[in-house]
Amino acid sequence: MKIAHVALWTRNLDAQAAFWQTFFGGKANEKYQSRNNPGFESYFITLDEGPTIELMTLPTLADAPDKNAMTGWAHVALNVGSRANVDSLADRARQQGILKSPPRVTGDGYYEAVLTDPDGNLIEIVGE
Repeated sequence: MKIAHVALWTRNLDAQAAFWQTFFGGKANEKYQSRNNPGFESYFITLDEGPTIELMTLPTLADAPDKNAMTGWAHVALNVGSRANVDSLADRARQQGILKSPPRVTGDGYYEAVLTDPDGNLIEIVGE
């Protein structure tokens, strides 16, 4: 069994799609606009490996809570292959002002950095 896709609500669909494409090399399908659910739009972002990411928006989305400590998914972690790739992406994230936590070895042994997407969701980038 494997995860087919994960889905993320966003208020800025095009910015999210651009982020996943430019930062992680994802490929987006053509934007879907629902005829049955007016205002619903989505993209599927395909990465080199792993599940597809569905980015979704609706004009009536509720605000997200201010803190990440809540019931539900806390973050997504992407294995970028090596410590050098973690360092490189962390440097890009720092330059763009989206680096939340610089590269480090965590207590559970991962070499990771944490950055945020356009909506402030946490993305861990890990490498061996």
